[in-house]
Amino acid sequence: MQQTATAVKDDAERVAFPIPANVFAEKVVSVKHYTDRLFSFRVTRPQAFRFRSGEFVMIGLPNAEKPVFRAYSIASPAWDEEIEFFSIKVPDGPLTSHLQKVQPGDTVLLRHKTTGTLVVDALTPAKRLFMISTGTGIAPFASLVRDPDTYEKFDQIILTHTCRDHAELAYGVELFEALAADPLIGEVVQDRVTLYSTTTREITPRMGRITRLIETGRFYEDLGIAPLSPETDRVMICGSMHMLKDVKELVEGLGFKEGSLAHPADFVVERAFVG
Repeated sequence: MQQTATAVKDDAERVAFPIPANVFAEKVVSVKHYTDRLFSFRVTRPQAFRFRSGEFVMIGLPNAEKPVFRAYSIASPAWDEEIEFFSIKVPDGPLTSHLQKVQPGDTVLLRHKTTGTLVVDALTPAKRLFMISTGTGIAPFASLVRDPDTYEKFDQIILTHTCRDHAELAYGVELFEALAADPLIGEVVQDRVTLYSTTTREITPRMGRITRLIETGRFYEDLGIAPLSPETDRVMICGSMHMLKDVKELVEGLGFKEGSLAHPADFVVERAFVG
């Protein structure tokens, strides 16, 4: 028997739409708005839903006969009983303009298949793992820093998060502060994770694009660490297209080689975006 989901149109008319066989219809558990541009939400997890920490999935809403699906990184670790997402609000976005209005109890659609390049198996082991993110690009790293497998492969995690304004950094700060109390990896973390947050528009004590901060050496000075080296480090990159390009060029210039599940190497880039 085919599944159906009840959607709420803009005019508040409730309509039941059939759910395709390759899609889960899940309920929103909680929603948190950080700014007028950013929010997170958690949904129930289907028993058959499997993914690697760091991967993304296509999600949509049952508000049309042919729902719009977009790629969203899963922000919860593979062991979590719920699925978390961290999203930008796009006023005219075909999905996000509606998604930002979800409330607990609403239905969100998830395709069965997950994929993505930001998985630890795409990197060879090393001492330090640098997770470079802008905006909602921190989402897959929120998954990875809460996964025990990450700490099996790397001794130190340096998570960078760059946003326009200070308020937009709140999700990353909350994530970092909750690690010590995490039921699964709290004892494992033990000062092994460092959060490096910067702003590019609002004046704060630490400002600048991450590429500029790395190139000038300010990044290393602030943290008191040795410079990036393919001998000791691995890099994951997720965020704006401009940042992806710049950081990729930066690490390649330092001798890093791009990796994949088929050929693990020194760095990986996620090129799936929310629209």
